[in-house]
Order: sequence, then C-alpha cells, then structure tokens
Amino acid sequence: MTPTSSLLLIGLLIAISAFFSMAEMSVAASRRIRLRQLADQGDERAQRVIEIQEEPGSYFTVVQIGQNAVAILAGVVGEGAFSGYFENALVWLLPPRMAPTAATVLSFIVVTMLFILLSDVCPKRFGMAAPERVALRVVGPMRVFMTVLRPFVWFFDRMADTIFALFGLPQQRDDKVTPDDILAMAEAGARAGVFGLNEQQVITNVVELDTRTVGSAMTGRERIVYFLNDDNDALIRARIDAHPHSTYLVCDGDIDHVVGYVDAKDLLTRVLANQPIDLKAEGLLHKVLIVPDRLSLSEMLQQFRQALEDFAVIINEYSLVVGVITLNDVMSTVMGDLVSPMDEEQIVRRDDKSWLIDGVTPIEDVLHALGLEDLPHREEYETLAGFLMVMLRRVPKRTDSVELEGFRFEVMDVDSFRIDQVMVTKVEAGAG
Repeated sequence: MTPTSSLLLIGLLIAISAFFSMAEMSVAASRRIRLRQLADQGDERAQRVIEIQEEPGSYFTVVQIGQNAVAILAGVVGEGAFSGYFENALVWLLPPRMAPTAATVLSFIVVTMLFILLSDVCPKRFGMAAPERVALRVVGPMRVFMTVLRPFVWFFDRMADTIFALFGLPQQRDDKVTPDDILAMAEAGARAGVFGLNEQQVITNVVELDTRTVGSAMTGRERIVYFLNDDNDALIRARIDAHPHSTYLVCDGDIDHVVGYVDAKDLLTRVLANQPIDLKAEGLLHKVLIVPDRLSLSEMLQQFRQALEDFAVIINEYSLVVGVITLNDVMSTVMGDLVSPMDEEQIVRRDDKSWLIDGVTPIEDVLHALGLEDLPHREEYETLAGFLMVMLRRVPKRTDSVELEGFRFEVMDVDSFRIDQVMVTKVEAGAG
C-alpha cells in the first residue's frame, strides 16, 4: 500500500470513528424533555432516539463494535502510514540502524494522537454541546448498522444481559424527573442567565408546595380577627374599623367554636342600605371550610378548588383553631417577594452579616434567606420561633440565643411568650 493510500485510509477510519463517537455521546447526553417536544411536533427521528434511550443495549453494542473494528484497522494501517516520511527525515539525524525503528514509533504516536483528537475528543465534545441535533442526524445510519450487524449485536447483548443479571445491575435508563432535578435545572438556568433570580425563586416555591404545610402560610391564631355571633352592630363596626379584612370568622363563645364566616362586602352592603349588622340575619353567615394543620399547600389548593372557596380555618388534632388561610396566602407563598408589600416583610436584611426576622416566619423562607440547606430536627417545627423552642427545649426569653451552622440566632423581643423578633448574625470562624 502506497503512503498516499495509507493516509487516505487513515482519514476514512478517523471519520468513521468520529461518527461512532458522536453517535455514542449525543444519544447519552440528549435531554428526554427536549426529545419529547420534538417528537410531539412530528419529528419521527426524535421518537427513535427516545426508543433507543429506553433500550440502549443494541445501539451501544454497535458503537463498540464499530469503534473497536476501526481501532484494529488503524493499528494495522497506521504503523506504516508516516514511517516512510519520518525515516527519510531521521536518516540525517540518527544512525541508519536506528532510523527505521524511530520512524515507526513516531508514526504510531502521530496516528494515535490524530485518532484521540479527531475521532474521540472533538466529536464527543461536539456531541455533548449539541446532543439532540447530532442524535437526530446519526440515528438513521445507526439503525442501518444495527440491522447489518444484528447477529453480532444479538450475541453481545445476550452476554451483557447475563452479566447485568448476575450482578443485579439496572438495564434501563431511569428518566424520572424528581423535584430535586427541577430545582437543579432552575438553579442552572439562573446561573446561565435564562431565568432571573425572582423567576428561580417562584419555581422553587412551586416545587415546595408539596413539602410546605399550611402552617407555613397561615395567619396564626393570635392574629385572627373574629366576631361572636351575639356581637352588636356598634361592636362589629368598631372592630371592622380597627382591623379591616375581607373575611371574618364568626364564633360561638370563643374562637374554638367556629360557626361560619362573613364576607366584608356583605357587611358593607348592609351598611350602605342603612341596615343594622346582625350576624344572625339570613344569608349573611357562610359555611366555613375546615382543614387539618398537616395538609401541604398543594393539598390546600386542591381543597380550595373542590370546595369552591378561598378561605379556610385550620385546626389541630384536638380540634382547636390554630389559624386561618386564604388562597391569596398560598399564592403569596408562591410569588414571594414579587407580591409581598415592603411594610410586611418578615425578613429584613440589615447588612451582609445580619438579618432581623419575625418569629413566625416559615423556616423554609429562613433557609432561603440564609443560604442554608437544612437545620437539625427539621420535622419538629415550621417557623423560626419553633426552631428556637426545639433547640432550647423551653420557651425562649429575651437575649436567649442558639449558635448553629455558622449563624447566631438571638431572641430580641418576646410578647406574652410569643417570639416577635430574632436577630440572625453570621458568625466568623473561630469567633467566641
């Protein structure tokens, strides 16, 4: 074989090996979601790639047969591809007996480097950079190879299946998308500039609806404004003037005996009609939705949808009222800072190392603000106040503090055993 023929054959072998490298990497790196979008748009090639990802054994067997066959041929042809050229050059530098050996070694090194660079590194990088585009183009030729090499593919597949079964290894790709996967993609999108920070936070909040309980978004018992069913007109008007809300609970004797709720617009209608406000008047009192305090926010949305309501009372296992929640509370949890008014911020960042946080702030919001993954005994509390009680094992008092995860949590204000404000300060390493 002439040197020119050897060089042409090596170039062909490099091209074939590069094809198999791209075919291998592109299918492995292709995103299932993107392929499904293309398949839904009518691209049959995308559906074939999805089928290969679900049953990849035969496909990658063909890739390995092709790459190894090319490697063997390259070894046979490559040894003498450049040796003649190198030998002619080296006779001027080395003794005549050493020149052929040195030329063969150099030829082997050059051919190996060309194969590594042009048939492995570059094709795989391209296959990784544009996986779906490459996979769609190679899937047709690869199906032809799979048909031609079917006997070899069958043999190697059976052998591989036996080995996998022997060691109990999974044989199919798991493409289930978990909440953690979604959060990771959102974070990657924010870093790449695809999402803004606010958009990333909204995605995170939506994903966390299944893990956050209604207690993290409710209005606590001590802040509920309610009427007793025998309150007179003057008392009701005074309470509405002092605490304007859209909805008010109506109770019999105390807050734990809820009989319904009244809508502020119905009360306004009676006022405009110069009628006295009588909570026992027909049509004024509405049946209230009662839900347990262990519901997640996602389940709460489902309850609102089924009951066609946007207001609910939350009770604990002893049937005591612990709070109320509205549809707006849930949506505010999702939208976060995009809809929260500045004068109601529960977390105020004072500087780079300190935050002033309301005691009833949901612990998930505290973790986000401080950049923490988790805190100890996470399942035992829902708010920052609950965290301090669990860590101190008693009702905290002013100046009590807990130091953990590089932060100091100090109680700044307590009102009737309720923790109002907590100062969170980042502690320097080694600080006492």
